[in-house]
Amino acid sequence: MPLPFDIVERPEERVVRQLVEAALYENLFESQDSARCGPREFEWCIDGRAWRARGRIGAFGRPRLEAGTVAWRATTEWRQAAIADVVSALPGAECERERLGRELAQTAALMRWNVDHLPRRDRRHLPFSELDAAIDEGHPYHPCFKSRTGFDERDHGAYGPEAGRTFQLVWLAVARNLLHLSLPDSEDGFWECEIGAEAKLALGARAAARGLDAAEFGLMPIHPWQWRDLSRDQLKPLIQSGRVHDLGTAGDRYRASQSVRSLSNARDPRASGVKLAMNIVNTSTRRTLEPHSVGTAPVLSHWLGEVLDSDPLFKSRYRLDILREYAGAIVDRDGPLGGQIAAIWRESVESKLADGEAAAPLNALMAVEADGRPFIDPWLIRYGIKEWLDRFIDVAVLPVWRLLVVHGIATEAHGQNMVLVHRDGWPERLILRDFHDSLEFVPGFLASPALAPDFDTLSPEYRSAQPNQYYWMQRPEDLRDLFVDCLFVFNLSEISHLVQSFYGLNESAFWYRVTQRLLADLAEHRLGDRAARLGFGTREIETESLLARKLGLSGPDLQHRVPNALAGLSLMTREHA
Repeated sequence: MPLPFDIVERPEERVVRQLVEAALYENLFESQDSARCGPREFEWCIDGRAWRARGRIGAFGRPRLEAGTVAWRATTEWRQAAIADVVSALPGAECERERLGRELAQTAALMRWNVDHLPRRDRRHLPFSELDAAIDEGHPYHPCFKSRTGFDERDHGAYGPEAGRTFQLVWLAVARNLLHLSLPDSEDGFWECEIGAEAKLALGARAAARGLDAAEFGLMPIHPWQWRDLSRDQLKPLIQSGRVHDLGTAGDRYRASQSVRSLSNARDPRASGVKLAMNIVNTSTRRTLEPHSVGTAPVLSHWLGEVLDSDPLFKSRYRLDILREYAGAIVDRDGPLGGQIAAIWRESVESKLADGEAAAPLNALMAVEADGRPFIDPWLIRYGIKEWLDRFIDVAVLPVWRLLVVHGIATEAHGQNMVLVHRDGWPERLILRDFHDSLEFVPGFLASPALAPDFDTLSPEYRSAQPNQYYWMQRPEDLRDLFVDCLFVFNLSEISHLVQSFYGLNESAFWYRVTQRLLADLAEHRLGDRAARLGFGTREIETESLLARKLGLSGPDLQHRVPNALAGLSLMTREHA
């Protein structure tokens, strides 16, 4: 399904458009006057070749180009740009541009597969785990939003979330000196709870038939695609040496979520899900699991849970819950395979829902359905656009804001990691997920430092780590950058773009409503000093340059300054300190 104004039958056009938007935004082509509003022509020149597009400047200076308008001039004729045309005009080493070109071509090819093989349908009434799989739009800014390097079309159909197919996990018997477990219970109790007594007995019998002693070998799940990928080459030495054994598939069937590597239980959506390492690259990241984070994940979830429990307002006015990552397992943590065979178990959204509640990932709210209307259109019609948006801001923004400003903890609150719980479309509360590698804090800015984990005891890597290397940052402004990037620049700005595009509510009006609600919260709780330390009121902020990073650029190119839609907070922090 599309984002606003996508041409569904022309997937390459969206890839080109997002690629050019990102290049303009990150000043890789030409610095744009981001303060100008309304429709405009974008024009730039590279190596003597003229380029143009039509669009406008949106919130936080985001270029919003009209579909089908990116073109370049060859002699006297203007030609619509293809992926290869834009890639050749980008800075960076040729090898990096070639790699980027392959990922962009794969993104377009997998989108084309979706168009050709998946019927368009209304996703508004799907239960959460099916909806989470069916959100096929991908990242609304990053141009490699469906690259999935290593997948061919058959893999895409079998393991990509869009097709909705289910599969069992492959199970390995792994020598215990290669296996690190972080479990909430005894090993036997954990496996019986997670995969059931029958599957546990079957795996035990298969291991025994191979002459493997349970005291010397432990169980480990692996994604079937990852098993196929690793067993061809990198895992062969451990298999040949008898330290890793294939026990086959067992247990419940799982369905991939929109993140591909996070799986929900297809038999019982209320059962826990599991995140498994995969050697695919999507957007900017190889989707393995950071070795240090696997054992730390349960500790972070416990800490975050304690923080929420310590603040009664998270149960009433700022209703916030989390999906706890309560167990982790990893093979060869400190060796060459570290992070490639790993798993993190977490609670499911369905297990958190009360009778009458439904849930949607926040990036569903920025999508357009098969009827050509936004996913949220029935809700806005039922409750009123401004009334619904005000309620949405209270429910989706203020809990994350409170967690940061009051408690000093920032999470990677982008559209995929935020879940809106609603009743018939009326926002009720928020659920956050995915903390093992995306939680940040500044020790001196924590409200309750005694609750924080002792990281030195969790991993040797942490003992000599520098600020900004893992979870602890150097300055409160670093937390603001994560908060603003994830929640506003690359998340809620998509919703403000949608409501302007379909309902005529100017983006500046949307962000004025956000700013006014934050003003009221600052005044009520006397949070001006805390907000001032975070630096929310600056006229410009630095945001991450995702495309520049993809191109292998370095130094100052990895961030760029953009206009801050929350600049009015500078007055607020002075008045309400």
